[in-house]
Amino acid sequence: MQERPHVLIVEATFYPEIAAELAKGCTAVLDEADVTYERHAVPGAFEVPAAIRYAIRSMEVRAATTRFAGFVALGCVIRGETDHYDHICREASRALMDLGIDYSVAIGFGILTCESYEQAMVRAAVDQKNKGADAARACLRMMELKRALRLVPR
Repeated sequence: MQERPHVLIVEATFYPEIAAELAKGCTAVLDEADVTYERHAVPGAFEVPAAIRYAIRSMEVRAATTRFAGFVALGCVIRGETDHYDHICREASRALMDLGIDYSVAIGFGILTCESYEQAMVRAAVDQKNKGADAARACLRMMELKRALRLVPR
């Protein structure tokens, strides 16, 4: 019998209420898909790609006790008075894309880039735009594609 797929959710908790809503939407989709998962928190969006890379590296050196079939990156960056927002958004997005391309891993992108806290809550809330659920669905679809292309055992 084949094991159920296991997903790593990395949550940037700089905005705890937004992170909680994103995680709620994400985990509901994974539960519905009968996919197991574990959640790890990091301080902010900038740290999310590094956490995913740590997990990939742990699998590479066979230190990991479980193999991750996919990853979901959750977090939020809200524009402030400086250009810090632009740097964080660009670098976190690029690093996540690089991980997906360089390591052929399934990643669901759920890092919100918003103008205000209110805008972010609308996108995160499970009863509104529910972007955490969208990120989980993207991860699941990429996991399916990897199986279809025979990058992983069926």
